[in-house]
Amino acid sequence: MSLPDSLVRLIEELQRLPGIGPKGAQRLAFHLLRTPREETERLAEALREVKERVTYCSVCNNITDSDPCGFCRNPDRHHDVICVVEEPQNVSGIEKTREFKGVYHVLMGALSPLQGIGPDDLRIKGLLERVANGVSEVILATNPNVEGEATAIYLARLLKPLGVKVTRIAMGVPVGSDLEYADEVTMHKAMEGRREV
Repeated sequence: MSLPDSLVRLIEELQRLPGIGPKGAQRLAFHLLRTPREETERLAEALREVKERVTYCSVCNNITDSDPCGFCRNPDRHHDVICVVEEPQNVSGIEKTREFKGVYHVLMGALSPLQGIGPDDLRIKGLLERVANGVSEVILATNPNVEGEATAIYLARLLKPLGVKVTRIAMGVPVGSDLEYADEVTMHKAMEGRREV
């Protein structure tokens, strides 16, 4: 069956989204086709609005609709403690805990020589400038994978000579899992990061 050109174009555009394959894109396209016009217009307007209004904070690189972002403007946050994350979506994961009261710095990626991502491709310069302005601690909250570990080690080597306390988030066995399913690296990190009770 031959599809109209506009539907084919929609399927192709949906396929460009992460995690959406050809079949998923086709399912979404046909769903949108069946959806009432008002709902699709709301979706189109939401997409347009997010592209027009959402930007990156000039201080920490987090996503925001006002610059600087709410974290950087908030006088109740501890501006002397910076939590470094890879991507803006990592900030919301940390905020869900309601434990961290400092500010953030988003690197916009992680070191990955195989993908051609080096230190100059990350927002490291801004972090170093912020640390020079009286930061007492930098928490490295990069992902617990090869790229995240390499990024954390690289940043620690840059930051320690500046006299700032550099810490790494704890890693190990997730709550609710069984020890028998933990791999060697996870168990090693859990034993290494143990604390007194």
